[in-house]
Amino acid sequence: MDTKLLTIANQFALEGTIAEIKPLGEGFINDTFVVKTVDDAPNYILQRKNHVIFPDVPGMMENIKAVTEHIKAKVADPLRETLTVIPAKDGKLYVQEGENYWAVCLFIPGTTSPVRADTPELAYQGGLGTGRFQALLADFNKPLNETIKGFHNIRWRFQQWDETIAADPVGRVAQLQEEISWIESRRKEMLDFWSLVEDGTIPMHVTHNDTKISNILFNESDGSMLCMIDLDTVMSSTSLNDFGDAIRSYTNTGAEDDRNLDNVGMNLEMFKAYAEGYLHEQKASMVQSELDWLAFSARYITFEQVLRFLMDYIDGDKYYKTAYPEHNLVRTHAQYKLLQSMEQQYDEMCRIIQAI
Repeated sequence: MDTKLLTIANQFALEGTIAEIKPLGEGFINDTFVVKTVDDAPNYILQRKNHVIFPDVPGMMENIKAVTEHIKAKVADPLRETLTVIPAKDGKLYVQEGENYWAVCLFIPGTTSPVRADTPELAYQGGLGTGRFQALLADFNKPLNETIKGFHNIRWRFQQWDETIAADPVGRVAQLQEEISWIESRRKEMLDFWSLVEDGTIPMHVTHNDTKISNILFNESDGSMLCMIDLDTVMSSTSLNDFGDAIRSYTNTGAEDDRNLDNVGMNLEMFKAYAEGYLHEQKASMVQSELDWLAFSARYITFEQVLRFLMDYIDGDKYYKTAYPEHNLVRTHAQYKLLQSMEQQYDEMCRIIQAI
């Protein structure tokens, strides 16, 4: 057993004696481990939080503690239907070791977390998961820390975009005029949408902000949705961001970085299934403006991702991990193809929402 990890884990208020600590998954942002104990004590999840992506880890942990405590007060099985944060022995919600921050939550046994939604039935369950998470927090009225500045705020993204285009740090702008035009031709439309959030027409709520299906736990016994996990990005924003981000993930017929653009498009059946699950749980908590713009949110979030991939490519690939020199440009093209597919099917997307 890694003695460094053991030393860190033993600084938390764990029950039982630690038997082993093993890596879990291949996280893009955090390093994650399972802490197994003996003597019928529970097991735990130990994570090294990425302080570069999340510069305010203490604030992030305060957010997670606040929303999970709110959910626990409403559900039948609070140890399974949301995460349980385990504090350090000194009472803090994290352990700091140099520049690194570590946090622990209770391991929830008898669960599974798929990496891809490949059937409408699974998409429906995913919609239930996000919708239920938001519905349980609809009456949450405490302020949350902004742990990532401007996350899903397109006005902030355009400010970054303009600065990056002007700087052109690695000399790529001249060769990307067509791709840049994709962004600029939609600037007004996207800012007009965001202004409705800024002026309160579309209200703010607690949002998860990373609603891919791997961030939902399912019961291993019957495949039913259990709870949302990976709450590091929980902040206040419009609930539409969570819907749009999920649609971007669930409905793509290709890969996010698919080189073959013929593979890429939006599957309308998956859109309908996810929307049915989501609205089954959440529509009673929504106002009319949210319902009116729900379908558009998929275009908004997908556009934002096109912008971010292209901006990172122009900036010299500083944010996203890349496997080869053109990786971010390939991602840009694939996400743009998905965006075009959404735009072509937008009227039908709106009809589906209205029918539900």
